[in-house]
Amino acid sequence: MALTSRLELRQGQGLVMTPQLQQAIKLLQLSNLELTAYVEGELERNPLLEEDDPERDGGDSESNEADREPAKGADGDGAGDGTVADDEWLDLSKNRVENDPGSAYDTEAENVFPESGEPQAGPLGDGPWNVSSSRSISGERGESNLEAYVAEEISLHDHLTEQAHLALEDPVQRLVGHHLTDMVDEDGYMRGDLQAIAERLGAPLELVQETLAVLQGLEPAGVFARDLAECLTIQLKDRNRFDPAIETLINNLHLIAAHDFSGLKRACGTDDEDLADMIAEIKSLNPKPGLTFGRTAVQAVVPDVFVRQRPDGAWHVELNNDTLPKVLVNQGYYATVRKTATSDEDKTYLSDCLQTANWLVKSLDQRARTILKVAKEIVRQQDGFLTSGVQYLRPLNLKTVADAISMHESTVSRVTSNKYMATSRGIFELKYFFTSAIASSSGIGEAHSSESVRHRIKQLIDNEAPAKVLSDDKIVDLLQAEGIDIARRTVAKYRESMRIPSSVQRRRVKKMAASSQT
Repeated sequence: MALTSRLELRQGQGLVMTPQLQQAIKLLQLSNLELTAYVEGELERNPLLEEDDPERDGGDSESNEADREPAKGADGDGAGDGTVADDEWLDLSKNRVENDPGSAYDTEAENVFPESGEPQAGPLGDGPWNVSSSRSISGERGESNLEAYVAEEISLHDHLTEQAHLALEDPVQRLVGHHLTDMVDEDGYMRGDLQAIAERLGAPLELVQETLAVLQGLEPAGVFARDLAECLTIQLKDRNRFDPAIETLINNLHLIAAHDFSGLKRACGTDDEDLADMIAEIKSLNPKPGLTFGRTAVQAVVPDVFVRQRPDGAWHVELNNDTLPKVLVNQGYYATVRKTATSDEDKTYLSDCLQTANWLVKSLDQRARTILKVAKEIVRQQDGFLTSGVQYLRPLNLKTVADAISMHESTVSRVTSNKYMATSRGIFELKYFFTSAIASSSGIGEAHSSESVRHRIKQLIDNEAPAKVLSDDKIVDLLQAEGIDIARRTVAKYRESMRIPSSVQRRRVKKMAASSQT
């Protein structure tokens, strides 16, 4: 068969992910903190972008408004991406290009249920408190940066290193101690095999063990332990409370976890009162002593959406304006700089900056609109939860919401990731409202949400009498009587996910509590 060359023309369809589309998808799944960081990075990179700050504009608002006209392409027309549909983007023909959709939604918010009935800064010296620049204390707007005055919290590693330097006088031991300190995790435990450490350092095993024994005497008590039992032992010895009975108790921690108090009494040779005292002593110890140092401050969750109930019983859904970056495209600056640009490279750079700025503004607006649209549909679907509580949470999946608002499931999935809704019942991640369905036992009627069933199981266990602890089989019977078709293994799975012990363990705990009261 002869080989020949020929020219063929084929037609096909394909999806091309433009940089603008990739940016819009990326912004959609970012949390409000990640979005703020991303926008700040863009503000630094793009000279045509600036943050909207009404207070900074002051009285010279007219001139500022003139400088921030809608962004246009290099040829004076649109941004270079074609005509933007009015129902998709905000009107960009105003004298100001900004992203503040929350204010518009606040005035145009609709009733979702119209027929239904929520370290270093200081004024003096060249030391650690010296001011390297005025900007380290005050921002560009003259604001005081309080974080610059906050003392840095010492880390566990630094705390142990400082103590080890004083506790270990021999240079060889100090070298070993430095290596062991590096192997301490944030909980305060020394992770690593001593034999392997000795071989790695080329030191005798006895020297490593002696060094570890010295380090285990450092503060806080319990650090450099290799397991929980050793950690508790170190703390008890520090309190001078380590006797044979409590040593036996430490060696049988698995019986405490199983609430096998009769087995503990036999092993320790004590009565109920002494056993209760020893268990109370164990509970007063710190199983993770390292966490007292260098803990990261807890970041409060800031909701992206607010849900409030109107006087007529309808739900008002609006975006949290504080989480929405407000970005302007400075058209006046672009026009000024473009006049001085002579080379093709400079003109291309300005055109790229302008197009990037335009797309960022549009992407931020589209992100806000999509979040609001998804949130409204979730509120419409979960009206029972907002009105009456978690037991009325309906089964819901991504496809149901996506079909209702004419979007793809992947878009809804991205929107509900790391986004939070503030309701009268608390702040919930949007993904919380998506739960699997458990069928009705009668085969008729609505299915039950797995979250509401989980809540009902917890209610039954919380209300059980000490003399009548409910087994998983009994819980199944009670739920079946309430119209919930559920298997015993599902009850056990839900119970374990809520960290609720078995009926045998709960019965032992209740008996122990009753005997200690009498």
